[in-house]
Amino acid sequence: MTEHQDETRVAYDGVVELYASMFADRLETRPFTRAMLSTFAELVRGTGNRRTADVGCGPGHLTAMLHDLGLDAFGFDLSTGMVDHARRAHPSLRFDQARMESLPVEDRTLGGVLSHYSMIHTPPGELPALLAEQARVLAPGGLLLVSFFATDAPEPVRFDHKVAPAHSWPVDRFAGLLAGAGLDPFARLVHDPASERGFLEAHLLARLPAGPAA
Repeated sequence: MTEHQDETRVAYDGVVELYASMFADRLETRPFTRAMLSTFAELVRGTGNRRTADVGCGPGHLTAMLHDLGLDAFGFDLSTGMVDHARRAHPSLRFDQARMESLPVEDRTLGGVLSHYSMIHTPPGELPALLAEQARVLAPGGLLLVSFFATDAPEPVRFDHKVAPAHSWPVDRFAGLLAGAGLDPFARLVHDPASERGFLEAHLLARLPAGPAA
């Protein structure tokens, strides 16, 4: 585990209950996020493979939403405290501790991967490896929905997130990284900030091609 991962894990372990209480009903005020999650779930169902990993699941609230939307959803998180909370809050669902660059999932077996603001703490130079790992576990035709803070700057911008240092990304630059990981970024939604940080919020949908290259 790299130093920044260890620092991030410790930081989230220290705010589990506060974080969970803040996000328990957060989607009620996030219509764009709800819309993208619903679209993602519909598309995953359409592949015939409903197995979906919520990578960086935190307290498990989105894993539960994906389950309610008809997916066979399970969650992974670096923070053992978050995993413990998710297991208590959603005892019928599966949650495990895992690193994003080494997911305990077999190659080409998932219909979907959700990465909801879970890569924002990753230094830019390490992001391609995380995206390649998420592409690895997707079955041909499988879908990735990734959400992150966006910036109009030409390069990623580091900022002091309330829990751990984070980065916002130029949307086109992030889409290019998805393409570099072998994914086809085919839809995007960028909207005004829903928080006091002031960053734009971005959601990218990408698909692993179903052809021989996949």
